[in-house]
Amino acid sequence: MPPDGDTTNAFLYCLGYAASHARVGVMFFIACSNHYHAGIIDHEGRLPEFLECFHKLFAKHQNARFGRWENFWAAEQTSVVELVGPEDILAKAAYAVSNPVKDNLVASASDWTGASSLAAHRDGHPFVAFRPRHFFRPEGPMPEEISFSLTLPPGFEGSRHAGSAFGPVLLAEVAKVQHSAAQHRRETGATVLGMETVLAQPIDGRPKSHEPRRQLSPRVACRNAWRRVEALARNREFLLAYRAAPERLLAGLDVVFPAGSYWLRRFVGVPCEPCSSA
Repeated sequence: MPPDGDTTNAFLYCLGYAASHARVGVMFFIACSNHYHAGIIDHEGRLPEFLECFHKLFAKHQNARFGRWENFWAAEQTSVVELVGPEDILAKAAYAVSNPVKDNLVASASDWTGASSLAAHRDGHPFVAFRPRHFFRPEGPMPEEISFSLTLPPGFEGSRHAGSAFGPVLLAEVAKVQHSAAQHRRETGATVLGMETVLAQPIDGRPKSHEPRRQLSPRVACRNAWRRVEALARNREFLLAYRAAPERLLAGLDVVFPAGSYWLRRFVGVPCEPCSSA
């Protein structure tokens, strides 16, 4: 859907509300015309709750606004990728906020008028959104105004990483993407679509190209090979522990589910190991 003012406000409102509701931190984000990217830090193992709240509220608003009744989001599972180290967070954040540049929608990431965390990385100002005009009742329980700030990613505290804080380093990476995209356009003769054309697209428009199917869906993003092996090993250990825990529970044995268990913890109240605060 075109990233106009109403959509941008609704995206920020629902994102901020869901983040506060699930007590997760938002490191970066961008709302494109037919998908979004967001970097979330989840200390309490409540990411599924955040996704449920955010996706539900934003979908209901957009469907109410445009008179739609079908599914707003794709029916497939949400792509969730663990960003292992600071350099991986930086790479994904740069990829996200410069996504419209890479796709030749705009020449500069700052030209994208849809919801984006780019400006906050530059000036540190909080995001403020107001209760959307569609779906949400004026006299309902939802707050009239939502305000939230970005969460500093782990590894970028102070000036310890790359000689600077996260914002300036990210902006430098985005500048590299913009330079590379401009050079590619010069070499290929490609042109920039521009925000005016993006906003004029119909809400039911579809890309002419087809999305690749039946490919691997990564769960981990890590440039360091050894850290990637360690992250994958941790995931395997969690799966083994999670599969064994219900069997012990049904056998009447005392059991503590591994950190990261969600459904049984939330809806059944099984005891779980505490999530890491790192």
